[in-house]
Amino acid sequence: MIGLYILGAMLLFGAFKILRGMYYIRKAKRLEAEVAALEGRTVASNSRTAAAKAGKKAREAAAVVALGFVPEEDLDTDNARPVPPERKAALDAVRAGDWEAGAAYVEACGTDWEERWQRVRALAEVAAEDDAWLLAWRTARPADPTAALVNADTSIAVAWNVRGSLTAEHTTREQFRIFHELLVKAQADAHEAQRLADPADPVPYMVEQPVAQGLGYPHEQYGELWAQITRRDPKVLTAHTSALQYWCAKWRGSHELALAFARESAASGKPGELLSLLPLAAYFEQQVSESDLRPETFYKEPEVVAAVEAALGDLAAADPDDWRTVRLRHLLAYFLFWQDREAEAVEHFRAIDGCIGALPWSYAPRSAYVYARDWTVRKVTPGL
Repeated sequence: MIGLYILGAMLLFGAFKILRGMYYIRKAKRLEAEVAALEGRTVASNSRTAAAKAGKKAREAAAVVALGFVPEEDLDTDNARPVPPERKAALDAVRAGDWEAGAAYVEACGTDWEERWQRVRALAEVAAEDDAWLLAWRTARPADPTAALVNADTSIAVAWNVRGSLTAEHTTREQFRIFHELLVKAQADAHEAQRLADPADPVPYMVEQPVAQGLGYPHEQYGELWAQITRRDPKVLTAHTSALQYWCAKWRGSHELALAFARESAASGKPGELLSLLPLAAYFEQQVSESDLRPETFYKEPEVVAAVEAALGDLAAADPDDWRTVRLRHLLAYFLFWQDREAEAVEHFRAIDGCIGALPWSYAPRSAYVYARDWTVRKVTPGL
């Protein structure tokens, strides 16, 4: 009798365990269903939120474009300003094999050394892709100083194309090896261009600046190259901005050396010569390279604000027809944006809008420019 009682109890306990197990299984399934439903509602909510944000962003972007600004997808990221018609015509001609049109285009700028450098660089970028017309030019005029200059700058462009624009840790050893070999050739080509050049022309020495940067000229050697440039013309803006890159911490100097050089350059310029661009570029290079420097505070430091004020005065004194002003305006738009000076910044955004292939935007995706521009426009436009 006792045995039957024990057996019954054991069966009852087993049934209870089975029922309890089934209860927890059903409960777990209900919980899983509830979690899945909750996740589904969360995904749907997030999707609606994302769609609402995207819709708001699209409406805001459209409102800015309606005011005359260029849509993000149409921004030119290669040029700091619209390409002049005469440049486009010259580049189209040389692509078609007419090297004489290229030669005439460079020579037409005379002793405007900044413009000469710009025109040589434009031709070199084309020759870096296909140099058949340049080879024909050099064959026809082997002692032509302009042909030698374009050839030297082409060699430099090819070398830098191989290296790429990524930082050192993202560049392969093979890229560095070929880059170095090509720079050694470019150095020889630059020296040839210097030998053939008009003694007053600083541009053949300017084209050696990227070689010095890439090969790592010692400071003393770079100083000798810099003296060759400034002896011929101490105020060529591109020469100064190229030298600043050499003195930056990411290349052959430091933040202190770069800023000292920038301040010295700015101090050497008269109002309207736009050398006030240099300190702004130096501050920008420092901020983007040091992760602990937040732009919303760094660009509001008194010395940075003072540099912006000096640049605004320099710009006001410049010839309005001087195309180089656009280079300063790009930086001013950026600095004034971070300084919460939207009413002043929007003036420069209007002047530069459409072409953003310049510092500081060349260091970031075009969305960075659009964000800063659109924020500024909304801040100064009632009801936007």
